[in-house]
Amino acid sequence: MNLAKVCIAVSVLLGLSMAANGLFMLVAPGTWYLAVPGVISTGPFNQHFVRDIGLVFLFLGTAFLVGAARPPARVFLWSAATLWLWGHALFHIWEVAVGICGPSALARDFPAVTLPAILAALLTLWARSSTAVQASPLADGVR
Repeated sequence: MNLAKVCIAVSVLLGLSMAANGLFMLVAPGTWYLAVPGVISTGPFNQHFVRDIGLVFLFLGTAFLVGAARPPARVFLWSAATLWLWGHALFHIWEVAVGICGPSALARDFPAVTLPAILAALLTLWARSSTAVQASPLADGVR
């Protein structure tokens, strides 16, 4: 499997999982709050807040899915999503740094918070480099 196919597959996986998470947050915020490890330790349940973030995850998922399907929009959509994901991951790291959460929160949150930010950044870098190569006259064999 070539790199482009792997990157598109990862973006679709990220997109579907983020959109599903967002829909879960919108449709059943109380169930989501109780089901996701560590969430109850972040404060009391707030339906409005959970649904607000659910909308964000729905948009993030959509950005990865649309970017997978529409290469011209890919860099913009994936960059925007990556910025939010890194802000979210850095916020979780900051909470540990200032003592709001213990260091174990980093390991607990890694699969759902930090790993998506890392994958999104790698996808965005790939999209930028593949767009630059496609736009290059050398890509068409012109020298």
